[in-house]
Amino acid sequence: MSVRQEKIASVIKKELGKFFQQNAIIIAKGAMITTTVVRMSPDLSIAKVYISIFGGKNNDASFQNILDHSKLIRHELSKVVRNQLRKMPELHFYRDDSFDYAQEIDQLLK
Repeated sequence: MSVRQEKIASVIKKELGKFFQQNAIIIAKGAMITTTVVRMSPDLSIAKVYISIFGGKNNDASFQNILDHSKLIRHELSKVVRNQLRKMPELHFYRDDSFDYAQEIDQLLK
């Protein structure tokens, strides 16, 4: 990944973290969302955003709600980063279930 891709990815990761923290009730239905990794495409048009969802009653419903509101999230994010980025990339959300996987392995070892 180039330096430019890494810088843009870190800006998006930071601002998405703030956005999810401020809008957890609306977007995540009360669950806590952490942006774990952001990977940029070489042409900077697509950002693959990996998120972890904790503490919700139904994490699948929370993730689906995020997917349903992805255009709104992109729009709100573009307002914040408009001075740092020329063009806001498309956001593609993926679940990062590495934490769940680690917990499952930990339970199996016990």
